[in-house]
Amino acid sequence: MATEKGYFAAGCFWGVEATFRRIDGVLDAVSGYAGGTTQNPTYEQVCSGTTGHTETVEVTYDPAKVSYDDLLSAFFDLHDPTQVDRQGPDIGTQYRSAIFTTSPAQAAAAEAAKARLDASGQFPRPIATQIAAAGPFWRAEEYHQRYEEKRAISGRGLRGWL
Repeated sequence: MATEKGYFAAGCFWGVEATFRRIDGVLDAVSGYAGGTTQNPTYEQVCSGTTGHTETVEVTYDPAKVSYDDLLSAFFDLHDPTQVDRQGPDIGTQYRSAIFTTSPAQAAAAEAAKARLDASGQFPRPIATQIAAAGPFWRAEEYHQRYEEKRAISGRGLRGWL
């Protein structure tokens, strides 16, 4: 089976990870950090806002079962993509909305999805989601992995906070 990866940042990674795990065809979702300059950053460093990283989820999926477009739809549905450097109660650049792409095809699909959503009029403000080529992804500390599962938190989705 051929697998692919997608990288999505939509605020605190706990709910994002849990949401992607529930999608048929997603084989794994891992909380971590992307988009910054510090090598192997810690949670405390990322939260300081000085590393440039955002809390990101690495999604490993089977493209025969779920398309990248479907993952993009889930991503845009689970948060408010018009928010700049925040989601719900979480404020700071580490909570920005971003898609980190691994190929020209992913970049084109992400840009097209963002443009469609912007043109749809679904949101009163422009879509603020950043789209950039994926750089290094740093796995977050173990206590962040499957956080909602470990603590039996119900997956209310991030929009429930808005």
